[in-house]
Amino acid sequence: MGATSPDSGDLILVEPASPGSKVAVVTINRPDALNALTRSMMISLASAFRRLDADDGVAAVVLAGRGRSFCAGVDLTAAEEVFKGDVNDPAANPVAQMELCRKPIVGAVAGFAVTAGFEIALACDLLVAGRSAKFLDTHAKFGIFPSWGLSQKLSRLIGPNRAREVSLACMPVTAEMAEKWGLANHIVDDSQVLSKAIEVAEAIARNNRNLVVLYKSVINDGLQLDMKHARALERKELSTITMA
Repeated sequence: MGATSPDSGDLILVEPASPGSKVAVVTINRPDALNALTRSMMISLASAFRRLDADDGVAAVVLAGRGRSFCAGVDLTAAEEVFKGDVNDPAANPVAQMELCRKPIVGAVAGFAVTAGFEIALACDLLVAGRSAKFLDTHAKFGIFPSWGLSQKLSRLIGPNRAREVSLACMPVTAEMAEKWGLANHIVDDSQVLSKAIEVAEAIARNNRNLVVLYKSVINDGLQLDMKHARALERKELSTITMA
């Protein structure tokens, strides 16, 4: 693992959490622009998760933003470039690649996670939030329809009434609200966000890797089903393990 994405310079970084660690840390590294995403950064971020999924040396991933923001969303000064073509092109869609990544992803959110940044946070399997964290959906403000799943994921995580206010009124979700509503797993001081996220990822990485991958898949796939069919999915996967 090392610095990645020649298309965006060093704006998307990938490195091990520590020498020999099975945890990879992906960093959105554009702090002067609050980590706002250009199209080349989106492509690089998607590519990073695609490679990490295929890397047998990686058991879990931490996603963080450099500086005082996790990700301020799409760079609106480059909106024409960002939105040209198919916004759901898998090669340029980091959320799609995060959802396809079999390794657990721990988000380390300090500062703003705005719109596309909010959607990227929602694509993580667990979230560690700094006390400054603010999750904000501004799609309605700018007249841009969500395309990475926020309109459906958020209501399932925090409930439909809360999701309506967050999205329709562009109401910020603080770290305390996120923890209370089940969006964030932990709240820590901003200075401890990355270390706590790595701690959680390292705990995951110490477990049986094949079972972790399968367990994540069953949980995520089961959420799309009613309880009867979700239990059937669990039994199906159990029989697969038993027969192996």
